[in-house]
Amino acid sequence: MTSKNVVVRPKPDRITGIKHLFAAASYSVGGIRRLWQETAFRHIILMLVLCLTLLFVIGANLTEFSILLILFFALVAVEALNTAIECIVDHLAPNWEEFARDAKDLGSLATMCLLFANGLYLSVLFLRFFEII
Repeated sequence: MTSKNVVVRPKPDRITGIKHLFAAASYSVGGIRRLWQETAFRHIILMLVLCLTLLFVIGANLTEFSILLILFFALVAVEALNTAIECIVDHLAPNWEEFARDAKDLGSLATMCLLFANGLYLSVLFLRFFEII
């Protein structure tokens, strides 16, 4: 143990070959489990279901569904990175620090940009559906 009561564990052996594929999948599942704890991620999944339903109702084609899924996967990826940044920053700076605020704000900005991209895409689809554009 160190002076901060942190247990030091040895670095695990490197996994290679086909075992690496299964290990990587396991890490991704762990990431999804961790991300599910975030309210923002649960809202993203709820909105995905709602948006897919609405696209079905307006008769969107396969390309439009694909673009929506790509945008949502990008949003999930950025939300995962934002959560990772927050976890690391909270660990490194338990008290208020300017670098911590900046890191969290920048992660939030990245997520917001993709939320706007999703919103813009959906707006164009709905405006076209209602023959406004």
